Amino acid sequence: MKKHGIFSGIVLVGLGIYFLGGQLQLAFLKVFQGWPALLVIFGMALLGQAYYAREYQHIFPGTVLLGFGLHFLLSQLLPIWPKHIGVLFLIISLAFFLSARKTKTGFVQSLLFFILACFMLFSDRFSDFFLLFQTSISSIWRFWPLLLILFGLYILFVKKK
Repeated sequence: MKKHGIFSGIVLVGLGIYFLGGQLQLAFLKVFQGWPALLVIFGMALLGQAYYAREYQHIFPGTVLLGFGLHFLLSQLLPIWPKHIGVLFLIISLAFFLSARKTKTGFVQSLLFFILACFMLFSDRFSDFFLLFQTSISSIWRFWPLLLILFGLYILFVKKK
């Protein structure tokens, strides 16, 4: 029974620190008073519950909340932190990967999100390469999201376990 209190305990401690930092008006805690800090708290609580209580279905949402919260905190604190949407896809890829290690499902999704994140993060470096293809297949390139839709429909309706 003790293992089921991990989530509640981490949330209460995290929220206590969050609100105490707001009341004490400490300068170094000021940056942790926004909504990204709440994402970090709940993400850590879900990950604590997942690993300590062996409820591995909480790994994915915990990693997403913790990763998004850290991303938004670091983008406020560090000017060199990338403020690109590809970082969010990279976090989702990491969440799928960590979840797949314990649940044995989601590894393919992890790879797909990783490829998408790399493509989004580094697409400006391949602009000359894309310019070559843009002149010849630009009308086909507009419909690449259709491939994502078709693959998603395949997973939803055709592929059965």
